[in-house]
Amino acid sequence: MGVSTSSPGKGIALVTVDFPPVNALPVQGWYDLADALRAAGRDPEVRCVVLAAEGRGFNAGVDIKEMQRDTAHGGHGALIGANRGCYEAFAAVYECEVPVIAAVHGFCLGGGIGLVGNADAIVASDDATFGLPELDRGALGAATHLSRLVPQHLMRALYYTSRTATAAELHAHGSVWKVVPRDALRAAALELAAEIALKDGYLIRLAKAAINGIDPVDVRRSYRFEQGFTFEANLSGVAGRVRDTFGGEERA
Repeated sequence: MGVSTSSPGKGIALVTVDFPPVNALPVQGWYDLADALRAAGRDPEVRCVVLAAEGRGFNAGVDIKEMQRDTAHGGHGALIGANRGCYEAFAAVYECEVPVIAAVHGFCLGGGIGLVGNADAIVASDDATFGLPELDRGALGAATHLSRLVPQHLMRALYYTSRTATAAELHAHGSVWKVVPRDALRAAALELAAEIALKDGYLIRLAKAAINGIDPVDVRRSYRFEQGFTFEANLSGVAGRVRDTFGGEERA
């Protein structure tokens, strides 16, 4: 259980997340993921990183129960920790020195959108769904990253309704590289990673830095702006009221 790194092929690092039952990450889990991604990118032998997960789905966002336990005692430590941890993990994907491929299966919700939205490429299983149920959970955020997956008006409709989009729909929008059966997901992601890993290691790092440098949106600043409204929702009390009606991990 936790975050692990392995080497499934030359020039490839596989970072795997495993937080049963639904990969709703606790505060420390987000920091551990950020550390693993940055370490993989710093490794001079690595030319591509694959981010994958075990279990029922790729990511169910933050651990709501951890936050509820904290706020029940009048504290905001878990909220602050989750916001900072998500910020670090999302940034670590984006700033990883080499390309990051997200291998997505099952559900990809909330913080999961922050991860895949900042990835360089996405390979998904045909059962994968993507969405931001933040308004149902008393939170805000990651519209920055959903905007990198779908057009603007669709992003807004998905955000306001908390609906999800399928892997096939994202493939039609060009944000998912390939959709494959679930049992072929890992192989498909590693196949793309192997093709990238054939490039010169120094040159691929220059390419990643150059592409980030021409990005029209500063994803770090944009997401930080969104987080300010999450704090306001919590301070006003509305976040707690909504969060207490959320069914927690059982819904995911």
